Amino acid sequence: MNPDAERKRWENEVLNPLISKYPERQPEFFSPSQIPVPRVGIPTPSDYMEQLGFPGEYPFTRGVQPTMYRGRLWTMRQYAGYASAEESNQRYRYLLQQGQTGLSVAFDLPTQIGYDADDPMSMGEVGKVGVSISSLGDMQLLFQDIPLDKVSTSMTINAPASILLAMYIAVARRQGVDEKWLRGTIQNDVLKEYVARGTYIFPPAASMRLITDVFHYCEEKVPRWNTISISGYHIREAGSTAVQEVAFTLSDAIAYAQAAIDSGLQVDHFASQLSFFFAAHNNFLEEVAKFRAARRLWAQIMRNRFGAKDPKSWMLRFHTQTGGSTLTAQQPENNVVRVAIQALAAVMGGTQSLHTNSMDEALWLPTEKSVRVALRTQQVIGYESGVADTIDPLAGSYMIEYLTDEIANRAMEYIKRIDDMGGALAAIENGYMQGEIQDSAYHYQRAVEKKEQVVVGVNAFQVEEKMELEGLLANPAIEDNQRASLAKLRLTRDAARANELLAHLETAARGRENLMPLFITCVENDLTLGEICGVLRNVWGEYQPPAWI
Repeated sequence: MNPDAERKRWENEVLNPLISKYPERQPEFFSPSQIPVPRVGIPTPSDYMEQLGFPGEYPFTRGVQPTMYRGRLWTMRQYAGYASAEESNQRYRYLLQQGQTGLSVAFDLPTQIGYDADDPMSMGEVGKVGVSISSLGDMQLLFQDIPLDKVSTSMTINAPASILLAMYIAVARRQGVDEKWLRGTIQNDVLKEYVARGTYIFPPAASMRLITDVFHYCEEKVPRWNTISISGYHIREAGSTAVQEVAFTLSDAIAYAQAAIDSGLQVDHFASQLSFFFAAHNNFLEEVAKFRAARRLWAQIMRNRFGAKDPKSWMLRFHTQTGGSTLTAQQPENNVVRVAIQALAAVMGGTQSLHTNSMDEALWLPTEKSVRVALRTQQVIGYESGVADTIDPLAGSYMIEYLTDEIANRAMEYIKRIDDMGGALAAIENGYMQGEIQDSAYHYQRAVEKKEQVVVGVNAFQVEEKMELEGLLANPAIEDNQRASLAKLRLTRDAARANELLAHLETAARGRENLMPLFITCVENDLTLGEICGVLRNVWGEYQPPAWI
């Protein structure tokens, strides 16, 4: 059978007569990335086999492992952290007891931008959107009774990521764990902070230095650690399309890879420690295709652009989080369905680890019950749905392969445009990425307001309801407790040694030495996050975005 001839026969004999009969029921459809959705396709498996290859082989469109989830399931890594280190530690141990297989740490806003809990800048924000970590003592409490050689830990921290990693290494040493056995990830992706998220501290050149210092240190000392999680998640949450999420994330990744090479690293020495972080939103088919397209493009970029020889360097390994911006405060139980669809898309797209949002996150911090439901969503998919029993079950689907090609081609057009501007940093400095994201966010919001895009329970199918969910509120005493703890720390530590290290840090920041070993020494001697970042601020200054962005 000739597929093209059969498609034409079907259209002429079956479809077109129906379109003529019911023209008002035949609108044109587009994906959220404005990719035209064809009415139908009738391919044969052989149409794609030569292009797709097999799972675990270049270009990894079908997955980075030849067995995928038949070997083992993805890491179920629920993002958590609030209030004090003690309270977050209790939540981590609860999640591990419930079957979570990896930790994911959320830090509060002062920690994310390098301020101690007792700094005036921190007032009112301590412990609100994550856990408050100012000192090594806090980090020890956070991981109390959790053996760091037995778990994989992801830390969503960017501008001060190297300092938080130093604390993590110091905690491991106090547990008697050699840092070479540590597994996990620091996000450490500051470029997307300038683009989409805003928790930057230092100017780009200084930030890139900290990132490449981590690359160098971990290559030698912490070889199982992912030194960066290049994040499309926050780009998507800021309003980008799926195509822009892939394009801007990979453009940032190109900038990091080039910076590492310029600092003296060989591509095959660091590329396997790069990881990625993507969002999963509601359009199931486009999201599955997005992950496949990102893998294919990165493999081509690493092999053809950077000349990587090791197949591990070509592999795009990624964590996925379901889309926080898609959750609604109205009819929050509907979010369980949204999260299930998004999680299934991530799994069908071949994610290596996954966080599922809780149904009440549009309202407040998730309760134990809601976060358990979110974790159970992953477990039902993994153990009951059957989708993990076969490798790349959607391969060869006409729509999946069509969307994969379209996303890859359109993302590459963006990447070439950014290259022509001088790369990701130049595109950020001239506001190009920010402008593209803002335009996409605007068009989506207008579509919602005009009801061209239905959001169930928000602009359609509304009901009057009394909220019966129970919220989780942070302890208001956390800020006072942290202030008292820091005051005690500064009184009891070796003040002379602290001052000596702060002076050494200032000299080192003005020079070119790798700062990671010094950060570890500083935190082991009870210098705080804010004190270390304060020295770096004095030397490097703070980033100020252009007024017109």
